[in-house]
Parts: sequence; structure tokens; C-alpha cells
Amino acid sequence: MPDKSPVIIDLKFDAETVRRSLSGTFVDREVINLADPETKGRDLTGIAYAVVWKPDADLFSRAPDLKVVFSGGAGVDSILSIPALPDIPIVRFVDHTLTTRMSEWVVLQCLTHLRQCFAYAEQQAARHWEELSQPQASDVTVGVMGLGVLGLDAVRKLQVMGFDVIGWSRTPKSIEGLETYDAAGLDAFLGRTDILVGLLPLTPETEGFYDAGLFSKLRQGGALGKPVFINAGRGRSQVEADIVSALQAGVLGGASLDVFEREPLDAESPLWSMKNVIVTPHAAASSDERALFRNVEAQIAGFERGESLPDLVDRQRGY
Repeated sequence: MPDKSPVIIDLKFDAETVRRSLSGTFVDREVINLADPETKGRDLTGIAYAVVWKPDADLFSRAPDLKVVFSGGAGVDSILSIPALPDIPIVRFVDHTLTTRMSEWVVLQCLTHLRQCFAYAEQQAARHWEELSQPQASDVTVGVMGLGVLGLDAVRKLQVMGFDVIGWSRTPKSIEGLETYDAAGLDAFLGRTDILVGLLPLTPETEGFYDAGLFSKLRQGGALGKPVFINAGRGRSQVEADIVSALQAGVLGGASLDVFEREPLDAESPLWSMKNVIVTPHAAASSDERALFRNVEAQIAGFERGESLPDLVDRQRGY
């Protein structure tokens, strides 16, 4: 085995998929997959790299010599929340496969609500034939919150489908072809929005951000009648009790949720059985493990050549 640092794998994904995806990767260094029983108690000192998603709480004490941590997904809150996190670079996973999957999901949900799929599914179950009146995509304003890599790709693909799209980020951004709002313009942004798409990272400022007060500011009486909430960002940014209440009161006309305050979503949650809600199991942008490992391999090679690491997490901002 060449004299290169091993790489630790601590991914709370499907264990068999991870094992298969590791085949043929990291060929020039040892791979220590913490999902394998034989790694229990393994000495992890002297190891420079770890690829993690919801890592074990004791990982950083077991591996005190890490130089870089690579996130297994776009989100990093499960890493930043660990008290013993060392002061080393953390790299987000940014890859076209993850980005494309997220945009597919967002576009699918917007079209589902636009084309009244819930109502047509009920009609099908009742064997009832009736064409429903529905607006064009251009009549519907989609407000995308979060204008990073994922948000901007979703914006462009929603625009291709003909939606009127506006964007929001906490700090001002100037983006060609997109009308944008910042923190000072939040109410104006919400007042124009028929479909709200949440792609915000989880930070202290965004925890519990999507609540009753926010939903009450969305446009009522627009092309869809009632506004719709779509969230594929982070589960703890939403207040699920407020989502349920807003749906029951008619403040919201529908919702599509891929992330939740606690996952898996509790079997007793009313969201499961609400007719105007789509629930998916944090699968909107599931990481492609092979793409992840190729990405990490390339970044480690560049790092060892003295190149700078891309997509570094800003700990102060939380993403």
C-alpha cells in the first residue's frame, strides 16, 4: 500500500450501497469504513481525511489528526453541531448529480401543484371525469429562498418551465435574469409568492424560520388561490405544527416536504394523511455515493499537490 493517509468513511447511508460504491475507489490508499464491524475499536490516529454524514459523536476524538473533513451531502449542520469538532477545513459536497436531483424534485413539486394532481388523483379514485380549470406556469410566481448552487439551478429550470421566479437570500445578491430580495425585502418577497420553495441552509437565523407568521404573509388569492410551501432545505428550519395549522386553516393550499424537524417523520404526524401534502423521505437530492467518492478523491489529490480546497464551509455563516 503506497504511503498515503487512509480515508475514514462514516456515512449514515445505506450500508450495502456504500460498500458497493467504494469498490474501485481510493485505490492508492486504505479505506476505513466505520460501518464494517471489524473497524470497532480501530486506532484512527494519524489519519488525515474523513468523509462523513451524521458522523459518530466520538469520531473526532478517535481521529485527532484529521486535516480535512468532507461532507457526504450539501448540508453540514450535523457536522457543525458536534461539540468536539476540531478547527480544520470542512468541504461541502457540490456535484452536478446532487444539484440536478434537487432541481428535478423542486420542478416536479411545482408542476404537481400547478397541474392539480391531487384533485385529479381523487377524481381517478372516484372514476369521475371532469376537466379542471388551471393557470399557466407564467401566472404563478415561485419564490425561491436560498440562492446558492442548488437554489440557482432550481431557479433556472423553473424559468425554463415558464414560471415567474423571484429569489431571496439574507444578504443582497445581483443575479442576471432574476429579481432578487434580501432580508430587508422579506415581506415584499413573500407578498408576491404563490409557491414558496425553501432551500436555505440551517443556521441559528434560519432555525424555525418557516412558521405561522411567515406563511401568513404569502400571497392569498393568486393564480393558485392559496399559496403552497415546498421545503427541501433543512427540516429544523420549519415549524411543522405551524404547517399543519396553516393547511387546516386554509392559509396554505398545499405542501411538499422532503425534510422534517425529526427524521424519520413520526408515524403519528398528521402530515402523512393530509390530501394536499406530499411527503418524501429526505430523498430530493440523495447523494450519489460513487460521485461523492470521485469528488473526494479528486479533492484529496489536489490538496496533496498544494492546491486550495473548493466549497469550504464558512463556520461563522454555518454553510
